[in-house]
Amino acid sequence: PPCPPALQICVSRCPDRYMTYLGAQGSSSSLEYYRDFCTPESRSSRKAPLEVLKDKECPAMLIPSTPLARRCFPAIQAKRGVIMVGNETTYDDGQGRRRNVTELLEGARKANVVLETRQLAMKIFEDYTVSWYWIIIGLVIAMVASLIFIVLLRFLAGIMVWVMIVMVILVLGYGIFHCYMEYAKLKGEAGSDVSLTDLGFQTDLRVYLHLRQTWLAFLIILCVLELVIVLLLIFLRKRILIAIALIKEASRAVGHVMSSLLFPLCTFFLLCLCIAYWASTAVFLSTSNEAVYKVFNESTCPFSGQTCKPETFNTSNVTKLCPDAQCLFAFYGGETAYHKYLIVLQFFNVFMFFWLANFVIALGQVTLAGAFASYYWAFKKPDDMPAFPLFSAFGRALRYHTGSLAFGSLVLAVVQVIRVTLEYLDHRLKAAENKFAKFLLSCLKCCFWCLEKFIKFLNRNAYIMIAIYGTNFCTSARNAFFLLMRNIIRVAVLDKVTDFLFFLGKLLIVGSVGILAFFFFTQRIKLVQDTAPPLNYYWVPILTVIVGSYLIAHGFFSVYGMCVDTLFLCFLEDLERNDGSAEKPYFMSQNLRKLLKKTNKGQPDA
Repeated sequence: PPCPPALQICVSRCPDRYMTYLGAQGSSSSLEYYRDFCTPESRSSRKAPLEVLKDKECPAMLIPSTPLARRCFPAIQAKRGVIMVGNETTYDDGQGRRRNVTELLEGARKANVVLETRQLAMKIFEDYTVSWYWIIIGLVIAMVASLIFIVLLRFLAGIMVWVMIVMVILVLGYGIFHCYMEYAKLKGEAGSDVSLTDLGFQTDLRVYLHLRQTWLAFLIILCVLELVIVLLLIFLRKRILIAIALIKEASRAVGHVMSSLLFPLCTFFLLCLCIAYWASTAVFLSTSNEAVYKVFNESTCPFSGQTCKPETFNTSNVTKLCPDAQCLFAFYGGETAYHKYLIVLQFFNVFMFFWLANFVIALGQVTLAGAFASYYWAFKKPDDMPAFPLFSAFGRALRYHTGSLAFGSLVLAVVQVIRVTLEYLDHRLKAAENKFAKFLLSCLKCCFWCLEKFIKFLNRNAYIMIAIYGTNFCTSARNAFFLLMRNIIRVAVLDKVTDFLFFLGKLLIVGSVGILAFFFFTQRIKLVQDTAPPLNYYWVPILTVIVGSYLIAHGFFSVYGMCVDTLFLCFLEDLERNDGSAEKPYFMSQNLRKLLKKTNKGQPDA
């Protein structure tokens, strides 16, 4: 028969002595004390002691306990290496048997884990209470550093890119020189002329470093890489210059639309609302079940495990056929159509979460794209820009483009839900032995991961075209895709250059702020040594500052990245649609026109 659920009773205090219910019957004071740990119904009950124990109205025994996390745990202690509870090594289990207190150790171990976790949480909380304002100062420093880095890109983008390229060439050149020197040094040494095929596979990789053929292979590979990079620089030099110019132009655009740097806070707030809606709905669905009661018994009974109703259980046939049976709570559930399709409702809730979250992200992208597009298509920058470009773009997005954003978000949400389903199936099939099914599932996961990445890329550029021209999603996605395909080399160059600069920026900001926080909280800066707060774990505020700095830098650079992508698509559209005549002048900046050797005939330079 199934085991009945353990009886849990709320008490005002934990027991402080050994006692059994049967042993307490001989003293009224002991019985009164014992009833504090019984159900309220037992106080007015006139049942015999054995019936009270059978109906689980009182525990069979009491053990000296201590309160922990609103629970009573056995008060286990060690005296001279002997485990004791209440100065006793054995106890009466209420059924006439003596047991050793070591049987309670498992519960004590779990209690110690809870206690240690609670103590750790309290110490971490104490560290936050004494260092929160210093953490805020560190995050403000990260915010200022991110802003300064974006401003400096206007002046230092070209220097940073070319310095990095030259460093890569020099490093490869040193690698070629080192490989040649090692190759020449091994000439004439015993065993150095053995070929790799004759040597075969060796677990000790250092053996290969004593072969001339290994260094010759390294030399050839590095020479090929050096040659490829030099050729790319020769043929892509102009495209690299265009990418640098667009990055500098993006810095100017962000400078004219400074409110865009705070817009991710709006997106974050809306995402928090989406998460709160999903979580509250999921909790409501999970707790909307009904209480299910089942028949529990200690002897053999044909009704064991069947559902029952406590109100009518005592008058049913079950108690007549199984006198020791009880109708006890088992779990929350139900057998109605609503409860049967509850998993479908949860699945739909997950789908709606993805749809709403993607819609919020799309709204942020099209708003930023509209603001930066208004900068590019202003012939006289910034005089021809609207007074509030960000708010104007946000209003246009809500008024005219809601349907397009919802459709693009729907497509992405469908793919993401399929990926979640595949992950769920993969989790369920982990114990299966069907290798073909696992292989097929891995292939599907890989394909849908690639599809999700592609759709995100396509949606991002489609939203930019929606912000520029106001066309529907499908038209914008098609135009953006073919526009990028016609300029695929420029896309690749700009993407790699911006990725490098963003990586460098995040590394500099997070690294510098993290190092500063480390020296400050470990009291290694003598000037402010007395100012640093005393901490239990200095890594708590340091990790908080590092993670917060990364999120702040990521937020700033996400806005900057959207600006670069928007200006790039506007630049490509400008090149294809305009020719510099009085009727179709170029809208690009003067620096870009000089770089491409383009001029506006009969028009003053912007």
